[in-house]
Amino acid sequence: MSNATAIVTGAARGIGAAVAQRLAQDGFAVAAVDLDDSTATVESITRSGGRALAIVADVSDEAQVTEAVARTATELGPPTVLVNNAGVGPRAALVDMTTEQWDTVLGINLRGPFLFTRAVVPYMIDAGWGRIVTMSSISATGDAGRVDYGSAKAGLIGFTKSLALQLGPHGITANAIAPGFIVSDMTRLSARRLGLEFEEFQRQAAESIPVGRVGQPEDIAHTASYLVNHAAGFVSGQVIYVAGGPVD
Repeated sequence: MSNATAIVTGAARGIGAAVAQRLAQDGFAVAAVDLDDSTATVESITRSGGRALAIVADVSDEAQVTEAVARTATELGPPTVLVNNAGVGPRAALVDMTTEQWDTVLGINLRGPFLFTRAVVPYMIDAGWGRIVTMSSISATGDAGRVDYGSAKAGLIGFTKSLALQLGPHGITANAIAPGFIVSDMTRLSARRLGLEFEEFQRQAAESIPVGRVGQPEDIAHTASYLVNHAAGFVSGQVIYVAGGPVD
C-alpha cells in the first residue's frame, strides 16, 4: 500500500485520528481532514515515518470538499481509499429540535459523505480499484434522543449499499462500520449530560455489553484497516457492527 493515498474525514481526534494513524501504519499516505486543525494527527503519523497532510475543511461545503480532494491528489497522490468519519450528534427532543440543528446534523453526517465520495470516486475508477468505508452507528436502528442523528446514520447504510451495487464493477467496494459505545468526545458529553463521571458511565455501559467492556477508537481502526485491504475485496455493501455484541 506504499503508493496508495487515503482520505479520512473527522481526523483531528477520536475515531478519525485512530483510523488515520492505523492506515498510515498500513502504508497509506493519509489526508487528515477536519473542521478543526488535524495537525496533531499528522505529526503523530510523520514522527513514525509516515506521509500525511492536514486539511481544514467543512465536509458539508461542496467547494471546500472539492478543494480538499484536489489538494490531496496533488500533494499525496490520487486517493483510492476514503473513510467518511466526520460526524456530529447533539441531543434534542423532537419538539425542541430546530430546523437549523436538523440541517446541520444531516449536512455533516449525510451530505458530507456524499460530497466526498462523489469527488473521490473518479480517482478510484481511473485506478480500477477503491475502498469506501463510512461510519454509521448503532443509532441507525433508532435513537430516541437524536432523531436527526439516527436518521442520518440510517441513511448512510442505504448510501453504502447503493454504492456497492453501482461501483462494484469498477473494482470499488463500499462498506459501513456501525460503532457501539466508543470512548470519545461524544460519549464524554453524554456522561456530562447525565451528571456522571465518565469512568462510572463507562462502567455502567460495559455491564450491558456482552464482551464486558466499552469500545476504544482503535477497535474501529482495526476494522477499517481490514475493510480497505486488498484481502477484503469480496466484502462489499455490508454493515459491520463493532459494538461488543449483536445489534438488533
